[in-house]
Amino acid sequence: MYKNIKLVLTLGAFLISAQFVVAQEEKEDLGTETVTVTKAYTPTVSDAFKIKSLPNLNDSIVLKKKKITYNIFSVPVASTFTPSKGTASKVERIPPPELFNSYASAGLGNYGNTTAKFYTTRELDRDENLDIGFNHNSSRGDIDGVELDNIFSDTKLDASYSKQDRDLSWGAAVGLQHQLYNWYGLPEGVYDETTVNSIDERQNYYMAEVGGHINVEESFFKRADLKYRRFWDAVKSGENRAVLNTALELPLNDEVLGIKAKVDYVGGDFENASVNSTTNDQGIKYSNLQVGINPSLVMLRDDLSLNLGVNIVYGMDLENSESNFYIYPAVTASYRVMDETVIAYGGIEGELRQNSYYDFVEENTYVSPTLSIAPTDSQYNAYIGLKGQLLPNLSYNIKGSYTAENNSPLFTLNPQNNFRDDEKGYYYGNSFDVFYDDIKTIGVFGELNVDVNRNFTLGVNAAVYDYNTETDNPAWNLPNLTGSLFMDYQIGEKWYAGANLFYVGERDDFSSVAEVGVTPSEFPATMITLDGYFDANAHVGYRVDNQLSIFVKAANIANNNYQRWANYPVQGFQILAGATYKFNF
Repeated sequence: MYKNIKLVLTLGAFLISAQFVVAQEEKEDLGTETVTVTKAYTPTVSDAFKIKSLPNLNDSIVLKKKKITYNIFSVPVASTFTPSKGTASKVERIPPPELFNSYASAGLGNYGNTTAKFYTTRELDRDENLDIGFNHNSSRGDIDGVELDNIFSDTKLDASYSKQDRDLSWGAAVGLQHQLYNWYGLPEGVYDETTVNSIDERQNYYMAEVGGHINVEESFFKRADLKYRRFWDAVKSGENRAVLNTALELPLNDEVLGIKAKVDYVGGDFENASVNSTTNDQGIKYSNLQVGINPSLVMLRDDLSLNLGVNIVYGMDLENSESNFYIYPAVTASYRVMDETVIAYGGIEGELRQNSYYDFVEENTYVSPTLSIAPTDSQYNAYIGLKGQLLPNLSYNIKGSYTAENNSPLFTLNPQNNFRDDEKGYYYGNSFDVFYDDIKTIGVFGELNVDVNRNFTLGVNAAVYDYNTETDNPAWNLPNLTGSLFMDYQIGEKWYAGANLFYVGERDDFSSVAEVGVTPSEFPATMITLDGYFDANAHVGYRVDNQLSIFVKAANIANNNYQRWANYPVQGFQILAGATYKFNF
């Protein structure tokens, strides 16, 4: 059948082709005809025939699907399986360190060196705390080659109370201090044994202070603090110091206007006249009052911090009925040049710095109780520097400065005054006076700090200074070069160690002899150049447990018999051992 159909189709196609050829061969003239269009052509689109996605098939060979019926037979099955309950895995927690509110420390060493410390903080209430601290250091002296007694002792007791409310915090503090020192720095080979044995070289200093503060949150008024200190000695010298500080902050759009105010009074008297005087017929009195205000505008931008301010001070010498008005710059700025890598900073600041007998004793305990106390006019301190992080564990700081100060205090040796017979022996060329001079100083400072890891830190710094004085004298007892190196190392969980090394360059001083009817500048004098010195110190400790640790400290490891002040040699190699115990009290 399939073959017959194929044959019929072939014959049909042949006949059609033959007819088409004949039609082409017969060329008839069809002529012309005119066609007139009476209606515009309007085509339409008929609906297309859509092929069904599942067409119906009428072919007899298509098989019909047979319907399948499923029958499920449920058969109960007994089961004894009981699933276990899941448990969440726990994160291993490191126990917090055990904290204690008190500690006590004590140590003993050669030269009769003794140290004792105690501190406790008590939580009286949820927002009330009481802190008490005690610190004692003493030595029996025994410095080789020193003829006079050279023991010393420094004992201080502090207590403070603080209360924290929701909107403000306030507190009060009290402090007591006693210091014992000796004017043991006699010039070598000047006095005979009889004279040396007659000298009463002991000096005692006493200090008592009280203070209070208040800090306010969410207010224009930010803080106020008041401190009063009484300082006196064993030679009937006495000093009173009272300081009041307040601060306000006023927001101005994106800036902050800050206003600081200060009232600073110091006054006292010395029973005896200056050692430069061959007669001791009149004591020394002083009384200085300062009232100052410091407005400043703080501007913070993305990488720039700028503080534009001025320091206005009215200073009064109440003892001599003199007063002066001072205006100082107070401008500081910092700019992040490269994120935390390079930060440029600078400023120019000035102040009327209040000097006091207490501050001079803290800096040089061998001063005589016959000082002239006056403020220092620090006209400006201009500085510029760079600081930042060179590496994640390496930071640096480089600074250059230029300062100008009028009436800057310098320590100089008192003359040997053989005309005096004061109660205490500080007029044998073995004590220090304060000499005021106008000084301009150029300084360069550099510092590097390295955190090798969490347990090891290392730092080094150095400073170079160049002084220019109004009197053309050296800047007495000020070094041109200083430097220091420090290290702290945590060795495992139990051991720790540390060390520091510092260097102080050469300093200049002079010794003189008092004469009757001659001004101090004309006393016979001899220049003294104190050698620069290194001092190396180290400590090592072991933590027995969370409460008890033992330590060993060493000082002046190189055993250098250097002089910090003229005629005052220090102790040689020193070693001290002790223990620290922490507890709850």
